[in-house]
Amino acid sequence: MSTTPNRWTKATVYPDMWVDPDDDPRNTGGTSPDGEAETQLEFIRDYRFTLRMKCADLDAKQLATRSVPPSTMSLLGLLRHMAEVERDWCNWITQDEQRPSLYGGLDAAFDVSTADDDMLATALADLEAEQGTTDSEVAKHEDLGTRLGESQIEVRELQIHRIEEYARHCGHADLLRERIDGRTGQ
Repeated sequence: MSTTPNRWTKATVYPDMWVDPDDDPRNTGGTSPDGEAETQLEFIRDYRFTLRMKCADLDAKQLATRSVPPSTMSLLGLLRHMAEVERDWCNWITQDEQRPSLYGGLDAAFDVSTADDDMLATALADLEAEQGTTDSEVAKHEDLGTRLGESQIEVRELQIHRIEEYARHCGHADLLRERIDGRTGQ
């Protein structure tokens, strides 16, 4: 008996999709946002949602499943890592006192090989809180050319970096999810 899960999807219309278009909460019905800032925010929201979709319907033990040695990457690690990244981004742009790491640093977020429901709930709550804090801080600056923080990063550059980071990790999440239970799709 093979330990490799069979590939599958919930989609019935397009077999390379995660869900059917009518069931995809990211589907805006063909209406695109108006303006650069709104477009950036929509991409960030969609990638955030995609990461959560890739983690849906799995328990804490499955989410803690690592990819392949020597990598320590797991879906739970990605959730924790992104919470750390959100905190880091907020620290870049705020004049407030720098907030400490949640889990001991960006890579330390992956230092979990087993998990329970409480750890998962904490990771999800941390991610949601950090996303909200970063969003609130960015929302204070309507001009995308405004330079923020000690590094004087433009709001525009930060937003594009946020999109890039989530997109890259959603690609990792695709592979991690397929390894866990065989589920595939965009």
